Amino acid sequence: MKRMLLLAAVALPLAGQAQQGAFTIEGHIGKLNSPAMAYIDYMSNGVGKEDSAVVTNGKFTFTGLSAGYSYARLALSHDGSGKQKAVYTGDVIYFYYGKEKVKITSADSLANATFSGSKVYDESAAYNKAIGGTIMELNKWANGQVSAATPEQRKDTAFFGRINVEYRRRMKARAEAQIEYAQQHPQSYFGMVALSEGTGSPVDVKKIEPIYNAMSKSLRESDQGRELGQRITAAKTIHVGAPAPKFTQQDVNGKSLKLEDIKSKYVLVEFWASWCGPCRAENPNLTKQYAKYKSQGFEVVAISLDDHKDKWEEAIAKDQLPWLHVSDLKGWNNEVGRQYGIRAVPANFLLDENKNIIAMNLRGEELNKKLSELFGN
Repeated sequence: MKRMLLLAAVALPLAGQAQQGAFTIEGHIGKLNSPAMAYIDYMSNGVGKEDSAVVTNGKFTFTGLSAGYSYARLALSHDGSGKQKAVYTGDVIYFYYGKEKVKITSADSLANATFSGSKVYDESAAYNKAIGGTIMELNKWANGQVSAATPEQRKDTAFFGRINVEYRRRMKARAEAQIEYAQQHPQSYFGMVALSEGTGSPVDVKKIEPIYNAMSKSLRESDQGRELGQRITAAKTIHVGAPAPKFTQQDVNGKSLKLEDIKSKYVLVEFWASWCGPCRAENPNLTKQYAKYKSQGFEVVAISLDDHKDKWEEAIAKDQLPWLHVSDLKGWNNEVGRQYGIRAVPANFLLDENKNIIAMNLRGEELNKKLSELFGN
């Protein structure tokens, strides 16, 4: 085991909702030159953006629009080996910024960089200090424990178990600190960030809704505030025995598909994405079940949280997925995903012929057993 891995892909924070203004991010990392490349992915008014820049004498610049509070992932490929490697195994940081001129400087890497010129970044740094650090810092701690392990420890499952227990303890403590922060800062943008991140899944409505309602109106009406409100509503209305929310989205050919138009005995509403490892790992099993029960009235409608059509279509073709596929290509802001309160994938809902929910989040043998019971095989 070389690093701690998250069990599911989870949503990144959304940006605030406000009048947009220009931002500039200037980086100066050592004396790197071509083929070094910098890559940025950021959220602005709930819409994902991306850009890249050649690094010349250690310098690169990004410009765009910010709604006042934006969130970015910045990755640096020192050797020009590409964005994917830089994002997942290379030099990468996550940060907040605003309608500002932000300067990021370091002698060697983004990981050791300092920020200047951003009041929003300073606010976020104070917030993260109050809650016990960022998710990335917790992941870095866990990965550091693994990297420092002796050969004997690497063979010891109990060693990894202890790391996992401590990691989850720190995550729980962080979430509790976030809820407390939200209660204490109902007028702060990072109060809403704290409440959104700390809420978790499933949503504890009795605990979270009063705190949410006490937040300022402007925060509740921000994109992040509306998204959390949708999750709270979903937690109260989407459960076994309840009707599944109706939706309409377009398939890969641009044709609208309505949930109510699917006339099958049982329908699995599956949320996934091409970039989601656990989702892709489940596809072979789901393909077998689909082939087994399709003729008996089983249908799958897969809602992708992708934001690139080519990657979505490539994954469908590569995994040979024969069922129905839809997406609005808005990533984590997929309208159906927000409607269903989705914050991590894979996630699914099994419906009967009347489109009532009869089971949730079934995978592997649990799904196989349920389908066998339903179809009497």
